[in-house]
Amino acid sequence: MSKKRKKFSKEPVITKIDSISHDGRGIAHIDGKTVFIHNALPDETIKFQYTRSHRRFDEGQSIEILTPSPERISPKCPHYAVCGGCQLQHANTEFQLQHKQAVLIEQLHHFGHVEPKKIVPPITADIWGYRRKARLGARFVDKLDTLYVGFREKNGRYIAKMSECPILHKTLCNQIENLKTLIGSLSICKDIPQIEVAVGDDQTALVFRHIKPLTPDDLEKLRAFGKQHSFWIYLQPDDLNSVHKLYPDDNHLLLTYMNQHLKLQFHPCHFTQVNASINPLMIARAIEWLQPNKDDNILDLFCGLGNFTLPIAAHCKQIIGIEGNDDLIHLARQNAQNNQLSNIKFFTADLNETVTETDWAKQKYNKVILDPPRTGALEILEYIHSLNPECIVYVSCNPATLARDAGKLAELGWTLEKIGLLNMFPHTTHFETIALFTPKSA
Repeated sequence: MSKKRKKFSKEPVITKIDSISHDGRGIAHIDGKTVFIHNALPDETIKFQYTRSHRRFDEGQSIEILTPSPERISPKCPHYAVCGGCQLQHANTEFQLQHKQAVLIEQLHHFGHVEPKKIVPPITADIWGYRRKARLGARFVDKLDTLYVGFREKNGRYIAKMSECPILHKTLCNQIENLKTLIGSLSICKDIPQIEVAVGDDQTALVFRHIKPLTPDDLEKLRAFGKQHSFWIYLQPDDLNSVHKLYPDDNHLLLTYMNQHLKLQFHPCHFTQVNASINPLMIARAIEWLQPNKDDNILDLFCGLGNFTLPIAAHCKQIIGIEGNDDLIHLARQNAQNNQLSNIKFFTADLNETVTETDWAKQKYNKVILDPPRTGALEILEYIHSLNPECIVYVSCNPATLARDAGKLAELGWTLEKIGLLNMFPHTTHFETIALFTPKSA
């Protein structure tokens, strides 16, 4: 018979915060049990309310800060206490960067058992209005006769009640209420579960996912909304292949952004970097560490639509980009052609599978750059090692898989020369990392 779980107190509890977790919650220890508490910083004395109980830990929400940390600031967003889009708005930027760097180093030790020779200062830029890609949920709640549009609540169950979002791009941050009004006026207002948001340098696109067909009147309202706010309106009645443009009624389906004096095109549903102020600084850092020259043959793995490939091409003899998504490869080739870059070739390949027998993999490369998804690049590391390159520049959005892969590279004889974080997602616990690996014999 299992032991009965002790019920937590429903009364507010006063405690001191000992540290902070990877996901930005304060950590306290009460009666021998760990408690994770939202909106709490190290060394603060707070009053909190228990929200959930588990066998090994409990969860809570602070309701009053009795002794605030000097790093505490007032959140800019009026919905911060509820919305799960941000986790660190209650802390100043310096603390956020210190916390993220501590997470990075701890994960390198824990998952990779490696230590970098040098930790470079974090790269940071815009911290408000930076987010150019987002997925906003939409849900009509019958009991309340209310439509909600925005990110999910901190508990992840429901869409937060919100009217603005200061981290969204300036064209969108104050449009939540207008989106509610628009969707609420449609005949299928209960059947639009999400809006995909994508922002280029001169365009803002909204992709409306709709479960049921839209009426002619609905379509006219969407067109009018696009015209009024200068938005490009796309519709998605089914999977991603069904996405099509509604407004403006023209042949310009792709958005654009400038990248190191190059113009890149992308579809609103394609992956692009969220923070346009960080992206060029990240590319500049990658080029600085890669040190490309006119004799280099460079391999760019997980190249996407050419975000790194095209800028590097201007500095080397040849660069080969590899990506698993056919649509992105088609667009990458188009971007290279549009920018008159003839020393680039792109190939489609699943980099989670064996690639050694492919034609591109049999070529010689003396430098490698990779920017894998959150799952990392473990399956391709032995192939990279077999190339015997002069260096590897690894860009990551997940410190845990980067740490794991750094450990594997260390086993193969590579040194983690230097590493630094990129503050791609201010006010959240997420960040990008860039790392330079060199052969131990170098």
